[in-house]
Amino acid sequence: MAITHANFLTQVRNYTEVDSNVLSDTLIDQFIRNVELDIAGKVDYDDLRKYATTSTIASQRYLSMPSDLIYLRSVQITNSGVRDFLEKRDTSFISEYNGADATGVPKYYANWDDQNIAIAPIPNAAFTIQINYIIDPPHFTSTNNTFLSTYQDALLLHGVLSECFSYLKGPMDMYKLYLDKYNEEVQAFGLQQMGQRRRGQYEEGVPRVQIPSPSP
Repeated sequence: MAITHANFLTQVRNYTEVDSNVLSDTLIDQFIRNVELDIAGKVDYDDLRKYATTSTIASQRYLSMPSDLIYLRSVQITNSGVRDFLEKRDTSFISEYNGADATGVPKYYANWDDQNIAIAPIPNAAFTIQINYIIDPPHFTSTNNTFLSTYQDALLLHGVLSECFSYLKGPMDMYKLYLDKYNEEVQAFGLQQMGQRRRGQYEEGVPRVQIPSPSP
C-alpha cells in the first residue's frame, strides 16, 4: 500500500526529530524532488518509459517531440504497414547525407534541439511515427502518488533523510547511515530494473549465484 504524502512528511520529521519550523513542507518537497531526479539519473527504470505517436509532414524535415521528453530511446516509422526503426545519427551526418534535400521514406534521425529532431531523407508523405522515450520522473505530492512512493518508499525515505541530515549539518553518523542505506538501495533497485527486468528466464535461464566448493 502506498504511503501518503502527509505520512511521509511525518516519517521524515520523526526520524530527524525536527519539527516543521525547521523542516517545512516546502523544504522536504524539494528534498523529495532532489532524490527523484538523482534516482532517475542513476537507474533506467520502466516507469519512466513512455510512447507517443505522431505523423510526419510531407516536405518537412523536422519533427516535434513530446513536451515531457527528457531523451529519446528510439524512433519507429510505419511505411505501407511495415514498421522499422530509424537509425540515430549526428546532425552533421544528416546535412551531408541529404545535402540536396532529397525526399523519400526517412531512414535516419538526429537531435536538432530540445524539442525537435531532424529526419532524412525529407519525408515525401505522411508517415506514422512512434516516439519511444524517457520522461521526467513524476513528483510525489499530496495529490500524486508515484512509482517510487508506492513501490520504493524506503529508497525514497532514506534518500530524503540523507538530504535532511546534510541540510541540518549532522549528526554526521546519521547522515552517513542513511546515505549508505540509500546508495545500497539504489544499487538493488538498479539490479532489479536494469538486470532482472531486462532478461527473460526462458531464453537466459534463472540467475544463479556461484557457491565456492571447499577442497576435500
